[in-house]
Amino acid sequence: MGEKNNHVGIKGRLAGYFNAPIRLGFLLILVDLIIYFIDWPSGLVLTCFLVVYFAIVVTMYLNNRTILTGELVSFATEYGQIQRRLLRDLTIPYAILDDTGRVIWSNLAFERVTHKDKSYRKGIQTIFPTLTRDTLPLQQTDNDVSLEFEGSYYLAHMTQIPLDEMAENSDIIDAAGFSGCLIALYLFDQTAEKLALQEVDDQSLVIGFIYMDDYDEALESIEDVRRSLLIALIDRKVNKYIASVDGICEKIENDKYFVVLRKKSLQQIRDNHFDLLTDVKTVNIGNEMAITVSIGIGMQGLSYAQNYEFARSAVDLALGRGGDQAVIKTPDNTAYYGGKTQQVEKSTRVKARVKAQALKEIIASKDRVFIMGHRIPDPDSFGAAIGIYRICKTLNKESHIVLNEINNTLKPVVSMFQNSKDYEKDLFVTSAQALDLPAENAALVVVDVNKPSITECPELLKKVSSIIVLDHHRAGTEVIENATLSYVEAYASSTCEMVSELLQYIGETVHVRQEEADSMYGGIVVDTNNFNSKTGVRTFEAAAFLRRNGADVTRVRKLFREDVDEYKAKADAVSQAEIYRGAYAISICTAEGCQSPTVIGAQAANELLNIKGVKASFVLTEYQNQIFVSARSIDEVNVQVIMERLGGGGHMNIAGCQMEDVTVAEAIGTLKRTIDEMIADGEIS
Repeated sequence: MGEKNNHVGIKGRLAGYFNAPIRLGFLLILVDLIIYFIDWPSGLVLTCFLVVYFAIVVTMYLNNRTILTGELVSFATEYGQIQRRLLRDLTIPYAILDDTGRVIWSNLAFERVTHKDKSYRKGIQTIFPTLTRDTLPLQQTDNDVSLEFEGSYYLAHMTQIPLDEMAENSDIIDAAGFSGCLIALYLFDQTAEKLALQEVDDQSLVIGFIYMDDYDEALESIEDVRRSLLIALIDRKVNKYIASVDGICEKIENDKYFVVLRKKSLQQIRDNHFDLLTDVKTVNIGNEMAITVSIGIGMQGLSYAQNYEFARSAVDLALGRGGDQAVIKTPDNTAYYGGKTQQVEKSTRVKARVKAQALKEIIASKDRVFIMGHRIPDPDSFGAAIGIYRICKTLNKESHIVLNEINNTLKPVVSMFQNSKDYEKDLFVTSAQALDLPAENAALVVVDVNKPSITECPELLKKVSSIIVLDHHRAGTEVIENATLSYVEAYASSTCEMVSELLQYIGETVHVRQEEADSMYGGIVVDTNNFNSKTGVRTFEAAAFLRRNGADVTRVRKLFREDVDEYKAKADAVSQAEIYRGAYAISICTAEGCQSPTVIGAQAANELLNIKGVKASFVLTEYQNQIFVSARSIDEVNVQVIMERLGGGGHMNIAGCQMEDVTVAEAIGTLKRTIDEMIADGEIS
């Protein structure tokens, strides 16, 4: 074996500088040889010089090599200490994690931010819950995660440090199959940037409209000399309210205001649940009808013009839902506030007469008319469709009612028309049959629904260009767009009531047959729960009109009698009811073996309101792989806003929704959580 080499070698550019004198000595030897050929005495002198030169260089090389190596080692050690000190004192919070996310080293800045000392060795998710294992970077990749910690905002930048090469070259680690890594974590403080962006966002423009509901009716209910005072008080309320949040309010018509706000101010109004809606109602100088307002807000549009259109659409939506509420519309969402006041029935029928004339003109110009309601039709939907059919026949137009499923409730009513020789065989058509019929010059009348996805045949809406909507439900986010004629009155008890009024203004030639009158009368009876809910003067006037045209109360009662299984199912749902929070009745309607379980569930919800102390009732029915929720109340709770939270809608006292991909138990849990949240927010009591 050879002698062991204990010398530390020098390489690289430093070695080149260290060996330069020897290399220059060889160059001098070459010069000396050339001088010998020119003048040998001079060459001899230079040779003596070279001997002395090499003696000095070799001596210095041998003596200083160890000293130089020691200095280099000392410098490297001090340099490493400086690097470590710089990293430790780095102003950017920095930590090293293992491949599972456990902290193994951190600098002072990281310790100051997290309040953890250098001995902390737990997982990073215990400090920042956002930084889970799923957020750790994969091989050869970096990952950025935004997080919030103690009121500050950070961008966590993580990068991998592979250790496979280091492990393979190590004398103390078995590197076979090793593929571990470390993760370097940097925290970049973005608090100032976030606050600046938030400030810019808070100052962004919000446009709104405030409309007074039933302006003319309210003025008619007060003496002439007090009208100016009433208007002045309302103006003062509205202007003072908007000015209190640093907004601008300009009256553009007698009952309309244009509003400009900052987004930050709007948030303040939202936090106060739009208390202007309540404040305006306190204005009373002898007027019989309380003044209410509708508010429409548009925001987050790409331009001011788009915010303006959002605001117009929002206030129209608020009015269509019955007024006394605020609607905020953004490109991605529509939010509703208020809507806790029952809309007052209008005594005038001017609007009904105008809509009847427009309906007559549209139908008269068409060759064919399609009529359809919502899926799983109820007596109101069917009765309204029959009323429109009578209008079409009066105008000598071919018409078809789209009807796919006939449940037990409707069978007796439908059979009156199917078994009568006075009606065409193709009076009722399925969705497939309707789509096969020509629609070049056709009109489509949609009754008792304004949500395209739950109509009998949504495809028909795309096929027919002229669409007429007649509905008494409050409008939701999803509505039938581009309707040629829209007649939506949230105060009406039923669509049959609205159609009955239209029939009276179509012309003197209208002759409503007995079975048609029975169908429409039955729709009013069912939707008003035997005239116990949402009935007004015009409801009874519509019922009187139908009675004059042959509707028989006893015959209608027989048409809608229940069979024994349905009655037992309803009784079972009532008996199993749970009274949640002392005021909300929640039950399940199984209705096994019954053809119309959703109708039974709705009837059970009505029955639960007869229990003392119950403010609202909710009955859940599992049908066709969905959970149908029927919600009812008398006057204390707005069940519509509860159902809208769950994706449904309806009226203040009658509403519902459908849930998919959930069990009955999960649906009840969701309903209870929604009630809890709305009580906590003050939206319901």
